[in-house]
Amino acid sequence: MIAATMRHLVGQELGRTDLFKLATAEIPEPARGQVRLRVEATALGFVDGLIVTGRYQIKPELPYVPGGEIAGTIDSIGPDVDGFAIGDRVAIWQLGGGVAEFGLAAAKDLIRIPDRLGSGAAAAMIVDYLTAHYALFDRGGLKRGETVLVLGAAGGVGAAAVHLAARAGAHVVAAASSPEKRQRALALGARASVDYSVENWRGNLRNLLPASGLNLVVDPVGGAMLEPAFRSLAKGGRHLVLGFAGGEIARLPVNLALIKSASLIGVDVRHLTENDMPRARGMWRALFAQAADGTIDPPGYESHPLAKAEHALARAMARDKRGKIVITC
Repeated sequence: MIAATMRHLVGQELGRTDLFKLATAEIPEPARGQVRLRVEATALGFVDGLIVTGRYQIKPELPYVPGGEIAGTIDSIGPDVDGFAIGDRVAIWQLGGGVAEFGLAAAKDLIRIPDRLGSGAAAAMIVDYLTAHYALFDRGGLKRGETVLVLGAAGGVGAAAVHLAARAGAHVVAAASSPEKRQRALALGARASVDYSVENWRGNLRNLLPASGLNLVVDPVGGAMLEPAFRSLAKGGRHLVLGFAGGEIARLPVNLALIKSASLIGVDVRHLTENDMPRARGMWRALFAQAADGTIDPPGYESHPLAKAEHALARAMARDKRGKIVITC
């Protein structure tokens, strides 16, 4: 018999991370098509900070419990749910609800977690590894032996892209703004690194590329980085736009695409999950299985207990964090 109440992190309004406080609530009951999870780990990223501060394109209903990258164990099953049992270890990506001891999830969107993969690692993989995999292999068509430049290579998606591309046999050049971040990218499998905070970084990049040139750019940064990176592409290259962590939405002279026979490709992972969840679920299963058997490494993350959730939410916005922030129960 479980307790009648649970702890969760909740905000009655958006605007600042400090508006979200730990509170007690009744444990919810699953409705038709839902399961209840005993939450074991919830990952927070930069987007979670944008949501709670009201700066994200999606505005959640209030009161709001943050954290949508959730791993846990099924604790109760609602009507019309097949294929799952109490005790199954599963993960899900949804809009919030994860920074809590218990949470509800749609059974149709659950991904099973292999026995050899920890809940913290699974939660930390959900968005960043799916985004990087979808970008590299689906949208980008990465082939073994190609050269890939990853901008923001020490961020969550950037680090995942470095690691997955390197494990797939690509020649990876990691771009980051500090020696510590570049060293981290090298440890993940990059062959070389470049400081893109200096004025002549494109010239430095050119000296690091093989004779075949640069085939693919993975760009979650945008801003002033976009045009010099696009100009660095070889003929027939592809530039993947994943986001605008640099804060500015850049403009690109379209004649460059003609001159280089190059492609500018958008990567919207939510489009994948909203329009082809079976394919997304297949990617998640493959990534989890590869992490469980050691084919790829699960990401590093910064762990905080639920009792420190208020601090952990603020850390999700910090530029000096290494990997995901994961809250454990």
